[in-house]
Amino acid sequence: MVGDGSDRLVAVRGARLVDVEAGKVLEGRGLLVRGERIEGPLDPGQSPPEGAEVVDLAGHTLLPGLIDCHTHLVGELQGSGIPAIDRSAAQEALSGVGNARATVLAGFTSVRDVGTFRAFVDVALRDAIRDGTVTGPRMAVAGAYVTVPGGGGAVTGLAPDIELPLDLRFGEAASPEEVRRRVRAILYGGADFIKVIATGAVLAPGTRPGAPELSEAELAAAVEEAAAQGTHVAAHAHGTRGIVNAARAGARSIEHGSLLDDEAADLLAERGTYLVADIYNGDYIADEGARQGWPAETLAKNEATTQAQRDGFARAVKAGVKIAYGTDSGVYPHGWNARQLPYMARHGMTTMAAIQSATVVAAELLGWEDRVGALAPGRLADVIAVPGDPLDDLELLADVPFVMQGGRILKGDPRDPRAPLSAGGPYFRA
Repeated sequence: MVGDGSDRLVAVRGARLVDVEAGKVLEGRGLLVRGERIEGPLDPGQSPPEGAEVVDLAGHTLLPGLIDCHTHLVGELQGSGIPAIDRSAAQEALSGVGNARATVLAGFTSVRDVGTFRAFVDVALRDAIRDGTVTGPRMAVAGAYVTVPGGGGAVTGLAPDIELPLDLRFGEAASPEEVRRRVRAILYGGADFIKVIATGAVLAPGTRPGAPELSEAELAAAVEEAAAQGTHVAAHAHGTRGIVNAARAGARSIEHGSLLDDEAADLLAERGTYLVADIYNGDYIADEGARQGWPAETLAKNEATTQAQRDGFARAVKAGVKIAYGTDSGVYPHGWNARQLPYMARHGMTTMAAIQSATVVAAELLGWEDRVGALAPGRLADVIAVPGDPLDDLELLADVPFVMQGGRILKGDPRDPRAPLSAGGPYFRA
């Protein structure tokens, strides 16, 4: 496990604490942490218990560790080319080690990782983090994409006579029964949930984001089979028809939702389906794609979906859809995950709601609300701190100087020269 296994008592003081469950900022509130879990609050003026180690975060705001529900930690950044065929699974995994470290040191202590082209490399990365071999966020992983052959989750753009190895086509399926077999195989291989590709994709050559791919019957087969194994389905869906098909089939979340209209937003709200929309990502693709000379097809699809996605996001907020934070990290550099938070406030959310989407709401989507997502007694001690008040300026969360995960300080410990701290930051005293 991530914690150090000790039963030491630590008192964490700050200028204020964000209670994401109540939607309030508590002035002067701190925390008592015993071992890897939060023991209880430290009230303003309350002296720490005798023998407690004190972390004094003067001027800082304490928040729960952030959660990104749409990441791709395995491999190098996905650009405009054909992914994963010029690198071994071992190379992809080792890239994932660096990506995981960058993510957790940015304050994202848990993630839902929604797919890798090389099947089960994400499972190996998750397990290495769990056993302490690798520093990174807690991971829920998809194992492989369930996709139609040649679809948005397939390796496309190759000559037709090239045959891919099994791990690069593990989730391909062309009927409800094939979908069931693939879902079982992916879950038996160690995945935590299922990722289905309901429509084409922006970055997959030859596919159209607005076009449905897996049918509603195939999507329903995936949902039913996942439910039999006690887990859920996340549905990549840009186009309206794909969004509706996935929601009706019972998907727990819609990923991207780029062409979400009012009817689809109402359907998600009615069914309690989560929306995970990467509304920062389009700007990065436009800028980097133009700089690198990406194909016109990719840039055109990005342009057609970026503003539409932001408009759909605003519709979803207005309709009362449950929105969990997700960024599509792996398309843009890892560690930049918090750059999306200000975008959410610009497109209809309050700053508190944006933070809640990346904490308590994200934890609910994962089914981890008893473990993470809030600074509450009994939860794992995943704590971040930033100078100032992020409710006034969400951009503060793009540079997090203090990260504690499971009671273990990963960043901001002055006893560790590898963990630099901003001026006036935390210090320890007995």
